[in-house]
Amino acid sequence: MFGFLNVYKPKGKTSHDVVAILRRVTKIKQIGHTGTLDPFAEGVLPVCIGKATRLIEYLKNDKAYVGTVQLGKSTTTYDIEGEGVNISDKKVTLEEVEAALDSFRGDIEQLPPIYSAIKVNGKKLYEYARKGEEVKIEPRRVNISELKILSYNERKRQLELYIACSKGTYIRSIANDLGEKLGTFGHLIKLVRVHAGDFVVNESVKLEDLETVEQVNQNLIYPLEYLDYPKYELSEEEFEKVSHGNPIEPQKTFPEGTIILTKNGQLSAVAKNANGTIKCEKVFI
Repeated sequence: MFGFLNVYKPKGKTSHDVVAILRRVTKIKQIGHTGTLDPFAEGVLPVCIGKATRLIEYLKNDKAYVGTVQLGKSTTTYDIEGEGVNISDKKVTLEEVEAALDSFRGDIEQLPPIYSAIKVNGKKLYEYARKGEEVKIEPRRVNISELKILSYNERKRQLELYIACSKGTYIRSIANDLGEKLGTFGHLIKLVRVHAGDFVVNESVKLEDLETVEQVNQNLIYPLEYLDYPKYELSEEEFEKVSHGNPIEPQKTFPEGTIILTKNGQLSAVAKNANGTIKCEKVFI
């Protein structure tokens, strides 16, 4: 079994739960996902099966989410699962929210939540938090390519946002930081990942529809569809060289960088083109 699955991770399951379930169904150990979603979050979770796990690094890693922020209260985890920290009865207008969002667009510095799996000195941040230990958290540079208001209920103080961002962005941190900027505090109460690279939510398959090997096979995506690089169809002679991991000199000009080698439209290798010579990085023959 070789390919990708566009799985809809349900609320309450971890990304590792999804992988464990698929391992039980397929009896295949070589399964991995391309980006963790918090248990309370839901949405797109790309999963790689078999040798397709070797392709994770070549997939696009930008993300997009729809998140709902509850203003008026902050929590320890920056989301609905944490304990309340600060409360404010301050009301803010749609215009004030829009003005505050300007500082969250483009390249920004972001402090990850203390309740996160980022490691500091070999220990996960949430391990420090659970023991009440203090640790210095360094800001991370992330990019918010699109941030827009989908709806705002001023009476309930609930704000629904669409956020397109780079890998490693914490939407929980945006909810918390936005609340602080508005002077009213805030936390995330709902999160749906709607894009993960080229994987989109309206094409995802529910976990309950992947309960047999047959169902997994029916929804398996051949990797070429999601490898957005130049493709080069090999001749018989070139195919023989590539099968042994040897470099080739292509019969046409390609831009330098990653290139996908195929034979009869099937993936043969991922390679690097440099100075007119293609050298294999990973062979799938």
